[in-house]
Amino acid sequence: MLPTLNGATDVYLILGDPVEQVRAPESFNLIFATLGINAVLVPVHVPAASVRDFVRAAFSARNIKGLFLTIPHKSLVMDLLDECSELGRLAGAVNAVRCDADGRLVGALFDGEGLVDSLNGFNIAYTGKRVLILGAGGGAAAIAASLVSPASRVSKGAAGEVALYDPTPGKARALAERLSPATAARVTVRAAGSNDPAGFDLVVNASPLGLQRTDPMPCDVSRMAPHAALVDILMKNQPTPVVRAARALGLVAHPGFEMMIRQGALYLDFFGLHAAAQAVQRDSSFIRQQIYPAELQGEISLF
Repeated sequence: MLPTLNGATDVYLILGDPVEQVRAPESFNLIFATLGINAVLVPVHVPAASVRDFVRAAFSARNIKGLFLTIPHKSLVMDLLDECSELGRLAGAVNAVRCDADGRLVGALFDGEGLVDSLNGFNIAYTGKRVLILGAGGGAAAIAASLVSPASRVSKGAAGEVALYDPTPGKARALAERLSPATAARVTVRAAGSNDPAGFDLVVNASPLGLQRTDPMPCDVSRMAPHAALVDILMKNQPTPVVRAARALGLVAHPGFEMMIRQGALYLDFFGLHAAAQAVQRDSSFIRQQIYPAELQGEISLF
């Protein structure tokens, strides 16, 4: 459901390469329409090579009020920013950019806080626990940062260990080295030697594996401990094969929809829509009813 568009409509853009997989326009356009806000969020396919020029030019349009960023742009715009949130600096990525009245570009990162807050909602323990994150891109960096840093506003306590696995040589190690100096006390951040989930309390798939039906599994869920939980942050093809496989073994496994929904109030607040942020924080049930597929509608009763 889109709001009525007119010459006074505020425009927000979500930039990606590709962009077909994004679900944020469904969520935020529903929020705008439901709360009577004259605004719209539009997906824009911007090639990675052009994103920095696009961001510079976008805010010359006065009715463009903010940018959302998805893969692979979250880390590509960092050098354009005049100001960045602490979690964004730590992760080396942002997923929201606004232009302040003085023309300064300000960036922030909400993926990790959305994931951690979804764990709170699912009653999945992470404080002091061993966590395996599959992937080392912008989403993985955001999640790792929120699990280990005191800067997270929604965390109930840091993880005990965060291991990062990525098949690209050196990528997970570089991220672990960037995160380590800023971690909370007694937290270990390291690169994992493989995607083996054995011995971990929580596994997060922050890799693109599962976007295509022919993709291999991001890990062998049969190796997970009986008490362990899995979250797959992909917004497409949910429940993904890895979620289905984990559930078939009786494991706790959830799709990433709740991670996206729980970022909503953070985005709205960042873009100055404070009353809307408070409304969504009080009640997000109307968003869940829109976003969760029919197969997973029963899970809404968890919240």
